[in-house]
Amino acid sequence: MSQHGVGPRAVTRSVAFLTAGVLAVPALAGCGSEDPSGKPLAGQDIQPAPRDRITDGGTLRWAVDSVPDTLNTFQSDADATTTRVAQAVLPSMFRMDASGRPERNAHYLESAKVVDTEPKQVVLYKLNQQAVWSDGREIGAADFAAQWRALSGKDTAYWTARNAGYDRIQKIERGDNALEVRVTFSRPYADWRSLFSPLYPKDVMGTPDSFNDGARKKLKVTAGPFTVKKTDREDGEITLARNPRWWGEPAKLSEIVLRTVPRDKRASELAAGTLDLAEIDPAAARRITVAARPHASGSPLMGPGADRSAADDLESWAVANGSDEDAADEETVARKKLRKAAVRYARQQQALGGFEVRKSLEPAYTQLALNGAEGPLTDERVRRAVARALDRKELAQVVLKPLGLPSVPVGSHLALSGQAHYADNSGALGGQDTKEAQALLADAGWVRGGPVKEEKKKEKAAGPEGEKSEDTGDEDNKAHDPAGHLAQDGKQYKAPHQGGAPGAYAPRGSAAPANQEAAPLAKNGKPLTLRFVLPSGPGSQTLRTVADRISRMLERVGIGTEISKVSDESYFKDHIASGQYDLALYSWPATAYPATDARPVYAKPVPAADGSLNVEQNYTRVGTDQVDQLFDEAVATLDESESRSLIRKADSRIWAAAGSIPLFQRPQLLAARKNLVNAGAFGFGTPVYEDMGFLKKGAKPASGPSAKGSAAP
Repeated sequence: MSQHGVGPRAVTRSVAFLTAGVLAVPALAGCGSEDPSGKPLAGQDIQPAPRDRITDGGTLRWAVDSVPDTLNTFQSDADATTTRVAQAVLPSMFRMDASGRPERNAHYLESAKVVDTEPKQVVLYKLNQQAVWSDGREIGAADFAAQWRALSGKDTAYWTARNAGYDRIQKIERGDNALEVRVTFSRPYADWRSLFSPLYPKDVMGTPDSFNDGARKKLKVTAGPFTVKKTDREDGEITLARNPRWWGEPAKLSEIVLRTVPRDKRASELAAGTLDLAEIDPAAARRITVAARPHASGSPLMGPGADRSAADDLESWAVANGSDEDAADEETVARKKLRKAAVRYARQQQALGGFEVRKSLEPAYTQLALNGAEGPLTDERVRRAVARALDRKELAQVVLKPLGLPSVPVGSHLALSGQAHYADNSGALGGQDTKEAQALLADAGWVRGGPVKEEKKKEKAAGPEGEKSEDTGDEDNKAHDPAGHLAQDGKQYKAPHQGGAPGAYAPRGSAAPANQEAAPLAKNGKPLTLRFVLPSGPGSQTLRTVADRISRMLERVGIGTEISKVSDESYFKDHIASGQYDLALYSWPATAYPATDARPVYAKPVPAADGSLNVEQNYTRVGTDQVDQLFDEAVATLDESESRSLIRKADSRIWAAAGSIPLFQRPQLLAARKNLVNAGAFGFGTPVYEDMGFLKKGAKPASGPSAKGSAAP
């Protein structure tokens, strides 16, 4: 996991009920006739086109963040590029549709269904008879069995990052013929569709040595529309080529080259003609949008010198033509450099006119994490007060409205709008309410104008490379905005307005302290100040913008924030994962299998044998036994409706505990060459690699909502 998010996997927990202060959850929002899951907030924007309008051949040059250390998605150092390669070259029994729901992949499966539940759950896979590996061998039960043994967790010689689901399998055997695979489970498993996607050949999974090292640098045997032709770590490229043994519609592209290009260099590389498709930041998106306008090779509001006023230009001219020869020479050189930069920028803008921005919403959301392990946020009332101080709609608008994307706050920790498990369960915590937030803080003993003990100022923020600044609202101390790049209704908790904790109110008849409204909240001689840790890199500007808004919202209820800006490299390892923060912003990916994937993110931390706290991926350290119980029930329930209901209940209780506050779906912005079709902002959907390509000369793409990335109706 990073600020861009990473996929989680799960474990098991025991049972108990929520402690005092957390409320009961009423009837589920999904028990009525209306489906609470809704529709995706934004559709795909991929410039769809039928295959007969697409040129046969060509190379797609696609920017990635890095050449991965491994091509094995089940290893701990796998990354987003690992997944992209696997999608193009390996079998997946199920893929994601445009709503983020699993659908059978007909290239590999004729059918897959639960055929027995007693005495054991049995799933029967019927394989496509044409499905073969690139070496000519049929895909079959031996591949399924090898993957199960490697990922079951029983043999520690396999260096696996996760085994969720595979550890529930009892046996795998051939069915009535070579095209049938019978999988028998030792315990019921609701998320069985998550398994064998991707599926590696038995040559990779068959032994610990082949698993650990055989698929790190290359994949000799594949079974997708493309194969791995070359991995060049020196040049930072992976080349995928058409698979001649592919039995489906042949890939339109001859090759896909995945090129490592830093995000801040992508606009320049696009303009230089070395890329066709690249995920970009909002600043680059604005450049491309301006460049696409008629006669817009440049803009007076963009590029070198755009921030100079007429007075600046006049002063520069005066210095360059003044009597001070040294100053004049220096200013003349600076003016020449500026003119050259402006010319270069204008040329780039002209080249960028051949691209367009395709936009949607990522299958991931940004959240505010509250560390419940230490400090004021160990008190649930303070966490709830932080949450009630936030205007989540405003935060969503700050990020998404300027991009023309739906600015709707996320209502679930465990799914996104359109996915089967989604329901807006934020009512379990309640919306923005300044008075409620203040009442919660008063009930927790935090009062305005209380005595504050003087403390020595710390020279630097906790953790390596920390840079601390008081949040005064000044421009230099602004927090940063989200970048790049888990449930059912509950009663709102009403803090008592009377009879608060001792010290919450001054004795009757006492004079109010001077300027009490402006004084900070304090308790036991300490001010209520939370350390807000943020990444400092150029790609995190959105996070810092959002953090600034959050700090201002918290200030209104008396909560101070101290901004600690740290390097991107240390942000998660040294701060989030180790618990060195009070508040932080980062993202989690959505999943179609929350009972499996989301459990370690919200599992109650437990003491490890060495005395440390095992938090799995629950970096807020806030969890309850009842949430664990609901996850355990949901993953073992084969009734899909009941399993969804249990997940929504779990989400409501996660909201009520206020360990993390979902804010908004992350924007997905891609620059694409205008004649590139069936590629771009994929949203929830798995890309169809064989249909990507370039339009034939004179051909036009199909019309439809996915061509515009519009909000789903």
